[in-house]
Amino acid sequence: MEIIKLRNGVEMPILGYGVYQVSPSECERCVLDAIGVGYRMIDTAQAYFNEEGVGNAIKKCGVPRNELFIVTKVWISNSGYERAKASIEESLRKLKTDYIDLLLIHQPFGDYYGTWRAMEEAYKAGKLRAIGVSNFYPDRFIDLAEFSEIPPMVNQVETHVFNQQTEAQKIMQQYGTHIMSWGPFAEGRNNLFSNETLRSIGDKYGKSVAQTALRYLIQRGVIVIPKSVRKERMEQNIDVFDFALSGEDMQRIGQLDLGHSLFFSHYDPQTVKWLCSMGKRSC
Repeated sequence: MEIIKLRNGVEMPILGYGVYQVSPSECERCVLDAIGVGYRMIDTAQAYFNEEGVGNAIKKCGVPRNELFIVTKVWISNSGYERAKASIEESLRKLKTDYIDLLLIHQPFGDYYGTWRAMEEAYKAGKLRAIGVSNFYPDRFIDLAEFSEIPPMVNQVETHVFNQQTEAQKIMQQYGTHIMSWGPFAEGRNNLFSNETLRSIGDKYGKSVAQTALRYLIQRGVIVIPKSVRKERMEQNIDVFDFALSGEDMQRIGQLDLGHSLFFSHYDPQTVKWLCSMGKRSC
């Protein structure tokens, strides 16, 4: 497994297992399967309603806690200093752990400055090993990074072959921030799994379209968290460290970039209204 070293020296796997849209009822089983095939980073969130399943798996897996890297996120309904502070304690309880390896602000809405202050405080207290953000576009990312005591160490954003975030990644690098991908397969949109460019390149290395898409991101230094509820797919998704794409192949995949989201835009007022309404619901 390749490792990313964060600005504070904390080491983070470049590939982990994401549990977005994994139902609470099967989350424990899925995380146990993922850990069993070699994953050591698990990415969850308050808004996924499955932190407890992750916590149960952490306790049962038999892998020492210090060998696991657990990521979760503060939802909009918990924004602001006091609410965020309480929600961190709740996440620790649900995850059955004394510390969280990486805590992110899930969305740049609500009082995320207050949330960041609570996170900085918890970080200094040793409850968090690293802190960052998620879905922060360059404008809000720069604003928070410029006016916080501790700039974000990670920014998790939609990143895949059709929305490659190359310019946003350059801006993050200026602040020592690592880019992390959600939706590395674009949830299959734009016919990713049948894309001929990815298929022809993968065939050269004896790898699948999915493995080729992941390898492309990893070679760009993008942290990835592919999700599957099937153990054989989990095994396939982690089997991407025994080959390297050539410079020519990297360029070909780079040309697939459409330069825009396949899901939503924070610059769209209706999307922002929808996210804010979701944020008013308690986690």
